Amino acid sequence: MAFFESLLHAILHAVEHTLPLVPFLYLTYLGMELLERRAGEKTEQAIAKAGKAGPVIGALLGVLPQCGFSAAGATFYAGRIISTGTLLAIFWSTSDEMLPLLISSGAPAGKILTILGVKVVFAMLAGLAVDAVARLIHKDHGHEHHIGEMCRSGHCHCDDRSLWLAALIHTAQITFSVFAVSAALNLTLELLGESVLTDLLGASPVLSCLLSALVGLIPNCASSVAITQLYLSGVLSAGAMLSGLLVGAGVGILVLLRVNRPVKDSLRVIGLLFAVGLVFGVLFDISGLGGVLGI
Repeated sequence: MAFFESLLHAILHAVEHTLPLVPFLYLTYLGMELLERRAGEKTEQAIAKAGKAGPVIGALLGVLPQCGFSAAGATFYAGRIISTGTLLAIFWSTSDEMLPLLISSGAPAGKILTILGVKVVFAMLAGLAVDAVARLIHKDHGHEHHIGEMCRSGHCHCDDRSLWLAALIHTAQITFSVFAVSAALNLTLELLGESVLTDLLGASPVLSCLLSALVGLIPNCASSVAITQLYLSGVLSAGAMLSGLLVGAGVGILVLLRVNRPVKDSLRVIGLLFAVGLVFGVLFDISGLGGVLGI
């Protein structure tokens, strides 16, 4: 009986937490859909023509809330149009559903910009470093190949629907994810107690960042929703949040595994994505940068 009371309490709290977000989420996704339709193709052209500056351009454009951009980057990489560092810069910079959730949750603008700035600067520098090492060992992709028709498998096909309907569908999907994550978190806190969960994740920066990075590997928007929700709830530290969101590349990982060959090359990229994102999050927490930057 106590379990069902806790479950009902968790669901009610999740509803109370989720409903106020809906109008803000819809307006945010409406703006994102408009941006995608007006600038999406130009963005992809810019990244394809970036050359050695690819990681810089990829990090800057990857942070924009565009539908399926990580999937486009994976497809470009499979076509040997962009470098490993450029692809990883896009993946590291991409935050999936983090930005709309932070905005709709009323997070301070300064905090949002700082988080985005940290991700972008890290993605630029790490992507450039990966390309530099790749050139030294002669294992990077060249740019002499070209794909005439880019595969769009894995994209959300936002342009297939009206602007208003696409934003509504996306809002509904993320609202359900937020509700599910909130209910699960509330139930966990009800059954275990908030101190148990926070003590577990706060016991070691390495453990906290590792668990967050593993969640980030899940190629679904629910992973970024969960990580952002846990951060906003004070359960995850800034470093753990960054580890999860740096590793999280949305459907980009799925598309990479589907279209890139050989498979071991895709696994190498995913391994770098995970390892570097994890290490950065751990170092971020240990150094105390989160407190200095106010996140």
